Amino acid sequence: MALSFFGKKTPAASPPREQAGVRPDKGGRQTQPPRTELSTLDFSGGDANRALAQCAELVEVQEVGSGIGAIYEEAAVLYANGNNSEAEKVLASILDEAHNTAGEGLWMMLLDLYRLTGQRDKFESRVLDYATRFERSPPPWLDLSSQPSVRQGDRLPLVNLAGSLSGQAATQFQQIGVIGRKSGGVRIDLGKLRAVDETGCTLLRQTLASLAADRVKVALLNGASMANMLAGQIAPGKAESRDMWLLLLELLQHTGEQERFEQIAVDYAITFEESPPSWEGREQMRAAVSTAGLAAPAAPAGGDEGFRLEGELVGASNDAIKRLAAFAGDRRNVSVDCGRLRRLDFVSAGTLFNILATLQTQGKLVELQNVNAMVAALLRVMGVDQVAQVTLRI
Repeated sequence: MALSFFGKKTPAASPPREQAGVRPDKGGRQTQPPRTELSTLDFSGGDANRALAQCAELVEVQEVGSGIGAIYEEAAVLYANGNNSEAEKVLASILDEAHNTAGEGLWMMLLDLYRLTGQRDKFESRVLDYATRFERSPPPWLDLSSQPSVRQGDRLPLVNLAGSLSGQAATQFQQIGVIGRKSGGVRIDLGKLRAVDETGCTLLRQTLASLAADRVKVALLNGASMANMLAGQIAPGKAESRDMWLLLLELLQHTGEQERFEQIAVDYAITFEESPPSWEGREQMRAAVSTAGLAAPAAPAGGDEGFRLEGELVGASNDAIKRLAAFAGDRRNVSVDCGRLRRLDFVSAGTLFNILATLQTQGKLVELQNVNAMVAALLRVMGVDQVAQVTLRI
């Protein structure tokens, strides 16, 4: 079975440089290194690491009071790639040094990392040190780890199943489970499947049951062809291939074929001498999950209509970020609420930079509001703060 993902993680990035940025010329003056427009870089697919290596040579990174530097860059990239524990180790290693001179930026990154991963005990163990060091009140505890509920306006990751659905797909279904739990839901497109066996049906049913138990929303798309395949492989009165029967009944709920569902449910009850699943109808949830965009307009402070980015945005085909250009339209000032945005990966950050750079050349002012410190660090490393105003959340 072939499996393709829209919204996958980029590979682990290459280690960051130890020093970059401003350097003296022959006369001793501080000059900037030659810079190439980041909009010319390819941030997609397997080129992500190569693009990061290019970017490392282009983005000015200085060691200043806010904590910008090699540690800042490394932790930002690790978090962007989903390596939460490694990002935490990098930040904690410098802050735990006896005579560290880390600025507030690194502290805010670690505190926000604890909030983003729901580690309240570790957060509370650090805030006293923060308050003592900077002589100010620390940020309050907020659990930023929970997934936003699926609603009209959200578009979830899409997984395409193709070829033959068989027992060889166990690893792929594990990956589907990881994607669904991480995003709060997943869309599974069945339209390219050409064959299915009993073991494949069992794996798919187990995956759906496991995701349902964890309250992960699932939409099965283009299931009519697979339903017909299953219907041709079952026989009323012959008590075998039970998972095929049950998966067929599940598919009919997603396609909204209630009359056909009832007929097959009766055949199932007679064949297996047990009650069939009840009709619940999942076509409305499927339509809501599958038809809308990832970002929904919001109304930020000031009453001006704004745009929202939320959840974890990964992969080159991220519709939410691409829709920002269309949303900007004839607006001169664009507010983007990032209060629910937990993570950007490197590819998505590159896409965002390219769009914001284009909007800047059009004379538009874009403000990214309420950005958490971990995402803000990546935006700084990528130079996004040079083409938009980035405001941290408290």
